[in-house]
Amino acid sequence: MPVKTLKDIDVKNKTVLVRVDFNVPMENGEITDDNRIVQALPTLQKLLDDGAKVVCFSHLGRIKTREDKKGKSLDVVARRLGEALNREVVFVPHTRGQALEQAVEALRPGEIMMFENTRFEDADGRKESKNDPELGKYWASLGDIFVNDAFGTAHRAHASNVGIAAHIEESAAGYLLEREIKHIGDAIEHPKRPFVAILGGIKVSDKIGVIRSFLQRADKVLIGGGMSYTFMKAQGFEIGESVVEDDKIDLARTLLAEGEGKLHLPEDFKLTKEFSNDAPIRIAARDDFRRDEMGLDIGPKTLARYGELLSDAKTVVWNGPVGVFEMPNFAQGTEGICKALAALEDATTVIGGGDSAAAAISLGYADQFTHISTGGGASLEFMEGKPLPGIGCLDTL
Repeated sequence: MPVKTLKDIDVKNKTVLVRVDFNVPMENGEITDDNRIVQALPTLQKLLDDGAKVVCFSHLGRIKTREDKKGKSLDVVARRLGEALNREVVFVPHTRGQALEQAVEALRPGEIMMFENTRFEDADGRKESKNDPELGKYWASLGDIFVNDAFGTAHRAHASNVGIAAHIEESAAGYLLEREIKHIGDAIEHPKRPFVAILGGIKVSDKIGVIRSFLQRADKVLIGGGMSYTFMKAQGFEIGESVVEDDKIDLARTLLAEGEGKLHLPEDFKLTKEFSNDAPIRIAARDDFRRDEMGLDIGPKTLARYGELLSDAKTVVWNGPVGVFEMPNFAQGTEGICKALAALEDATTVIGGGDSAAAAISLGYADQFTHISTGGGASLEFMEGKPLPGIGCLDTL
């Protein structure tokens, strides 16, 4: 059943609790990439324009002890949000208590506030991430309506999503979550064909379910990245010092058998003897690895062949870079995939979050795709066809 969205709720003069995903990268106390804040702006602006009293909240980093809280306050995020919205964002450095309750009570329609990192509740017993019922009920008591716009945590049942939704009268998806549901859901469940999946990244084990899902749903599955070498070793090839999951060799053989005729592996690679951008590079076929070499990117023949396999695609879903794109000399494979997808006409192209999303954005292709997901693990589980608790908890139409 479709969930309620912003168009289905009346927020005027209501206190709206908005779970956002502001788990932004930080360095020396400064935000290094504010994309997640920018992505949330349409939802927050719509609520403010419609006369809601907005209370937004998020996690930042992983917190298991009180010591972990150091440097993880959302105060700097609240300031950046205020700059982006061009209005004051009141920040309350607490996750519960009288100061928080008074700040919520003081809000007027069209005003916004943010309270402290929800994971601070995990410093004393994992109350947020274990969906403590008392905590979810308390947070729900602060508002009238719950809006979930944090796709990045939708695969987790936390107090700040499932817990609140269970104890509040009305709930709905924000614009960002609505887009994720539409674009990933449509691409997986109702793809225009040919439907091609591209899977990269380091580990086969991270994507077993996704690989199997795409072998059933897609017309072609293209493999790249570190997981290539586990498949190659399963085929009996020498892979030198390349990354490999030896305990997944048998699984890789099984997947190769299941994907016969549909699963495509690289045929050449960029090889080097050091994990360094400046190390000498040799391009070699998959049967020409030397024992002291490692593969860090797909080669030009593979890129050309993958381009041909993609040329008539009408739906493409991509998760995981095909090389070490952080090093310019090993980014050509991933950038080549970006170029091939950007050149497709009348095709739906979806990047499933995580490193592939970071690669597309850093390489300058952020506007060349139908949709770039904001979720890593959530995207993977959604692609696999698993129900996501952060979506399932919302009111349906």
